[in-house]
Amino acid sequence: MNDIEKTAGSGDWVRAPSAPEIAVARSRLAGRVRHTPVIASGAVQDATGLSVFLKCEQFQQVGAFKARGAMNAVLSLSPAERACGVATHSSGNHGAALAWAARAAGIEATIVVPGGAVATKRAAIEHYGARIVDCGPSQHDREATLAEVVAATGACVIHPYDDARVIAGQATATIELLQSQPAIGRLLVPVGGGGLASGAVLASRWLNHKVEVIGVEPAGADDTRQSLAAGERVALERVNTVADGLRAQVGRATFPVLQAGLGNLLTVTDADILQAMRWAAESAKLVIEPSAATVLAVLLSGKVARRGAPMGAILSGGNVDFTGEVWNRIWRE
Repeated sequence: MNDIEKTAGSGDWVRAPSAPEIAVARSRLAGRVRHTPVIASGAVQDATGLSVFLKCEQFQQVGAFKARGAMNAVLSLSPAERACGVATHSSGNHGAALAWAARAAGIEATIVVPGGAVATKRAAIEHYGARIVDCGPSQHDREATLAEVVAATGACVIHPYDDARVIAGQATATIELLQSQPAIGRLLVPVGGGGLASGAVLASRWLNHKVEVIGVEPAGADDTRQSLAAGERVALERVNTVADGLRAQVGRATFPVLQAGLGNLLTVTDADILQAMRWAAESAKLVIEPSAATVLAVLLSGKVARRGAPMGAILSGGNVDFTGEVWNRIWRE
């Protein structure tokens, strides 16, 4: 157990959620987060020859699926924990989601934000009223600064993905998708820390729905692929991808779920991701961020076999900095 867990008492949550916890999350979040649309894109089918249902989490509160896990975690707090406030480290979407959920609950939130965070995501954290504490770019910098915040404030840590409450909340995206389209036989999900993907695996089990969950990871941040090959979590010396939401190392709680439950894991290059973002805007009329574009990149690259039942794909978010380098690169390349 690290210093953050000792201080904040969050160690009990570094695990996968149980089936009852997923059921509670589904009920708890009803009416508090958006039931995002599921669309069958003719553009995707024309381009790939596949029948694909897109779960559009870019239309979720704060523009990303992260609202689900953050809100579920905040609503799980005891009155004593609420009085201490919440804290986390985040490069963007989880920080904004926790700030939003905390504001809705009337409690304080502190977000440790690393250097190089996307400007629009940082602005969203500020918009929802959280206190921002800056830190260096590395995972060590994030964790050390968060430990200092927790030691000074006693705030409850809501980890971006290594938290059963968060994973249970993320699982509700897959529950909605599979209940809406029960014929889905394969499901594409982006993989970073693994909260959304492990939630997808657990949600399909909870629904007793036989679906092959296929993870998608940037080639420049393929720690999950390497971890699955090694049979244990592997930390990369260097991470290099435009998909800022997928740069995190797969978690201690999420990796065992993915190890046991993923049907496959595919990788895509940054060039694939940028091409998919541009294609989504021009052809599918969807604005999505790089992390979400990974699943479309896999489809457009032809790495997914044309077979069997309809597919599902979760578009994880739509928070794009239209003045930033990534968006400019899309139209240059």
